[in-house]
Amino acid sequence: MKPTTAQEFANLTEELRLLTAEQWQDVWSELDGTNIPLDSLSTVLVRRELLTGYQLDRVLRGERTGLFYGRAKVLYQTGAGSFARVFRAINTNNGEIMAVKVLRNRYNSDEEKCKAFRREGEMGHLLRHPNIVAIEDVGKERDSSYITMEFIEGQTLRELVRTRKALDVPYAIEVILQLLAGLEYAHRRGVTHRDLKASNVLISVSGQAKLVDFGLAGVDETSERILGKSQHPRTVDYAALEKIGGLNNDNVRSDIYFLGTIAYLALAGTSALLESRDRAARSDPRRFTSVVPLASRSPHLPRDVVDVVSRMIHLDPMHRWQTVSDVRRALEPLAGKYAGMRSDAGATLATGSAPESQRTAEPRVKKTLMLVEPSAAAQAALRQFFTKLGYRVLLTENPQRALVRFSTTPLPADCLVMSMQSLGEAAIEAFNRLTEDPFLLQVPAILLATPKQQERASQARLDELRKLVITPISSDSMLQVLDALLNHSQSS
Repeated sequence: MKPTTAQEFANLTEELRLLTAEQWQDVWSELDGTNIPLDSLSTVLVRRELLTGYQLDRVLRGERTGLFYGRAKVLYQTGAGSFARVFRAINTNNGEIMAVKVLRNRYNSDEEKCKAFRREGEMGHLLRHPNIVAIEDVGKERDSSYITMEFIEGQTLRELVRTRKALDVPYAIEVILQLLAGLEYAHRRGVTHRDLKASNVLISVSGQAKLVDFGLAGVDETSERILGKSQHPRTVDYAALEKIGGLNNDNVRSDIYFLGTIAYLALAGTSALLESRDRAARSDPRRFTSVVPLASRSPHLPRDVVDVVSRMIHLDPMHRWQTVSDVRRALEPLAGKYAGMRSDAGATLATGSAPESQRTAEPRVKKTLMLVEPSAAAQAALRQFFTKLGYRVLLTENPQRALVRFSTTPLPADCLVMSMQSLGEAAIEAFNRLTEDPFLLQVPAILLATPKQQERASQARLDELRKLVITPISSDSMLQVLDALLNHSQSS
C-alpha cells in the first residue's frame, strides 16, 4: 500500500530497513514535526542523502521488493539487458560497493532460464582471478533470482571502442594480455567461456580488463561434477564457427577465435564480423569467410602484432593458435617492443585513444567528475554517458553537500556537473555560489539543462570556468567543453 502521510512513509522505511528510528528523529527535529507533505519530505531525504532516488521512488509506490538482495542494499540501476538488470548496491555487512544482477521478472517462472542464470553465478565460485569478475553470492529474494558480484567502475570494451575508436597499440596489447591471463586460468580449470565478445569485457577506470558472464561456459568432467551436467551451451556464433571448422562443441580454439575478434576490434576500431541480432545472419558462413584482413583494415599496425591476431582468427582451427598459452607467449614480447608507440602514456587503459578530432599533443589523463542529480534514472543515464567519455564519475544528490566537498583540499574531483533536470532552481543557486565564494572560484563546473529549462538557466553566471550545456549533446561536443574547462583550470 502506498504511504499517504509522512508518518506512514517513515514507518514503511523503518520496516524495510532503509532508515532507522534514530535517523527519523533527526529528520523530525529538522522539520519541527511530522506534519509535512510527502513531496517536501522527499526533498529533505534526498538532500540529506538518506535515500537515493531509486529507493525513494519504490517506497512512494508502496513497493516492498527490489531494495535488498541477500546482503546487498540496492542504490540505483546501472544497466539493463533483455535477460537481466544490473544495480549498484552496498554490502550491508561491510559497507563495500557491489553489483547485483537480477533476472527479469518475466523469466522467474522459466525453469531453464533460471537454471542458466544460477549456473552463471555458480561458475564464479570456481573462477577467482584478477581478470575475471568475481561472483560473491547466488540466490533468490521473493522469487527473484539474483547474483551479487564485485562492482567494476568503468565500461565495456565495446562501449570504450565506440567512443574512442581504435586503442593505441600498447593499450590494445595490454588489454589482450590481461584477457589472455584470465582465459588461460579458466582453461586450466577445464572451463571454456563460450560467449566471448567485447560487451563481455569490462575495462575498469584503473585500466584493468576483466571477463564477465560465464553463463554459457563449457566445463570438463571435474567441474561438471560440481555444477551438474550441461547441454554444451553455446551461442549461435560459436555454433556457426565450429560447424565451418569441423570442431566438436566446447573447444578451446573457439575461445581463441573469438578472443581474436576482440583483439581485432581493439586494434582496428571496428568489428571483424558483421554485427547483427538476426540469428540467420549470425550463423551465415559468409560472415566468417568474408572477414577483411586486419592488415588491410589497418595497414599502419605493426606486422608482427597483425600476424598474432590473424592467426587467432584463422578459419582453419588447425592453423589457429592451439592454446591460449601459445597466444600469450607470442604476444608478451611485443608489449615491450611497442611500448614507445603510446601516444598518451599518462592515461589509463580505460581512457584509450580519443577520436581523431579530439587528439592533442598533450596526454589525456584520467579525470574525475562529480555529478549532482537526485533522479536515479537520470543518474544512471548521465553516469553512463560520462563514463563512456573516459571519465570517472562520483555521484551525489545534494548540491549543497557537493559545494562543501569542493571547499576542501584536495578537491574531490576535477570538475563539478550540476544537473537542472530534477533540481531546477536549486542547481542554479548552487552553481552561482561558485562565483561568489572565494574558496570555490577555481572550481570548473558545468550546468546541464534541458531545452525547456534554457530560459531559467539564463540566470546562471557563466565564465571561463563555468559553462552551460543544453542537452542532448554529442560525445565529441561534450569532450570539447570538458577539455576547454580543464585546460583553462590548469593554466589559471
